[in-house]
Amino acid sequence: MAVNIYLMKTIATLSCPPLLEGAISRSEADRVAAALKVLAEPARLRLLSLIQAQPDGEACVCHLTEPLGLSQPTVSHHLKVLLESGLVEREQRGSWAFFRVKPEPLAALRAILS
Repeated sequence: MAVNIYLMKTIATLSCPPLLEGAISRSEADRVAAALKVLAEPARLRLLSLIQAQPDGEACVCHLTEPLGLSQPTVSHHLKVLLESGLVEREQRGSWAFFRVKPEPLAALRAILS
């Protein structure tokens, strides 16, 4: 669990200069690498894409299992990792949890990589 909490803080606080502007410190490199590990899983990349592609930009697990071809527990696990990393937010509505992509952390990663 400590790794997931670290990842959440990592993505939320990324603020190093773009990689091509100069050398980054070891700690900055560790933070960026941890953030990228969250996105290195193809199912998580597809989840972000599928959520954003929904008409309202949000989806519950029931909308995501069939397109991914994964079981509900597996999709829930990946959504939990994305949630703990700060890449998505969750809203509970009755017995359903809806997820929405947070654009700020992705913009921070994009800025670092450009």
